[in-house]
Parts: sequence; structure tokens; C-alpha cells
Amino acid sequence: MADILIVYYSRKGENYRNGGLKHIDKGNTERVAEFIQKAVGGELFEVDTVKPYSESYMTCIEEAKAELRAKARPEIKAYPENFESYDTIFVGYPNWWGTMPMCMFTLLEKYDLTGKTVIPFCTNEGSGMGASERDLKNLCKGATVKAGLSVHGAEAAQSESKVAAWAKGSI
Repeated sequence: MADILIVYYSRKGENYRNGGLKHIDKGNTERVAEFIQKAVGGELFEVDTVKPYSESYMTCIEEAKAELRAKARPEIKAYPENFESYDTIFVGYPNWWGTMPMCMFTLLEKYDLTGKTVIPFCTNEGSGMGASERDLKNLCKGATVKAGLSVHGAEAAQSESKVAAWAKGSI
């Protein structure tokens, strides 16, 4: 089996779920990433920004909107070791304003992904993959970007069988 990396950004704390705000101890995208690892193996890597987003969900989404409009590239704390050695890269994120959080652009722009397989997954409250698959194809020149998986955030904790079947079928 190819060397697999599961790289993701996930939000803990106050989140929007089923029309209201709720505190969660583990981010929805992190849960999905762990289900992928359990199903197909690989290394997990959580992206973390140097400047944290607000703990208030409503403020956080305004920060995310400002970053998107500015095409910002927020600094991240660390990069995966030996990134070049991975053949298959699952890329996970919450759908913020129709695409990935800008820190995922920061990460992916650092690497030449030619010849790699990129497999996106996102969590959201109804917006699906948005434009993120198109954005990944533009960002990951030379890579094969496969069809992504959208998971309703409020159902992430109960999505293991769906995620496992998709992950196994994607590699």
C-alpha cells in the first residue's frame, strides 16, 4: 500500500451545529481524519495556526472570511516531516466560506505535489464540498485530485462506517 498522510485542520470548542452553537471537545474534521486512519492506515498531521482563531465561533468565521477575501496565507506552526515521501495525501478541513481554511493553502503551496494523489474530505453544516475540490485542483498542479467526501459536522462522530467505506474505495 502507498505511503499515506492524513493532513487536516479542525476546530474544537464552540462550533455551529444543527442551527445553534455547541461546545465540542474534539473537532469534527479531526474525528473524520481518525476514522480514515483507522480504515486505511497512514500518518495523521494536524495543521495549527501560529495566530489562533477566536474562541467565539461567530468571530472565528468573520476572521476566516477576512482571510479569504485578502487571500491570506496564515502562518502555521509546523509542517509534516518527510512530506515528499507520501504518495497519497488525504486533505481534511471544515468548509469555511465555500472552501478550505486559508491555512490549508499555506501548507499545500509549500510542496510540489506532482505525481501524488490528493483526496479531500470536509465537514460542514450543509454546504458540502463547496469550491474546495476545484481550489485543490488549481493548487495541486500535477497531482491527481480525487472526488472528496463531505460529512455533515453534527454527524461526524457517527460517520465511521461511511468514512471507512469511502476511504478504502479512494485508494
